[in-house]
Amino acid sequence: MSNNEEAVKNGIFPLGQENPYGQFFIGQSFLEQLAHDEKLQISVGNVSFEPGCRNNWHIHTEGYQILIVTAGEGWYQEAGKAAQRLKVGDVVITHKGVKHWHGATKDSWFSHLAITAGASEFLEAVSDEEYKKL
Repeated sequence: MSNNEEAVKNGIFPLGQENPYGQFFIGQSFLEQLAHDEKLQISVGNVSFEPGCRNNWHIHTEGYQILIVTAGEGWYQEAGKAAQRLKVGDVVITHKGVKHWHGATKDSWFSHLAITAGASEFLEAVSDEEYKKL
């Protein structure tokens, strides 16, 4: 198995199915929906990424998102700022309207819990050129 693959696939939360939002990702990701409440407009999902996989730039238009890293190594970047390398135990809070992306490093599987309140709007992809600079 490749770097952190076992930790992601056999973690505390299930790997899940191929991500139904895959059109907003470069590479293969998986989603296990852990909780969802329409009344509160909040969801909790275990999102897992194969090496090199990342989501498009996006914003949370009505709420926020909290990421809790549970396995592997990844990246988080807000527009106009340097990317942050993420490891197990890291927590990131993204406020309403902040353009950002997150995903795996090029050589590691990556998994995080995503606690999302409100809607999200996906934008352009993170280009291979941008990603390779990390």
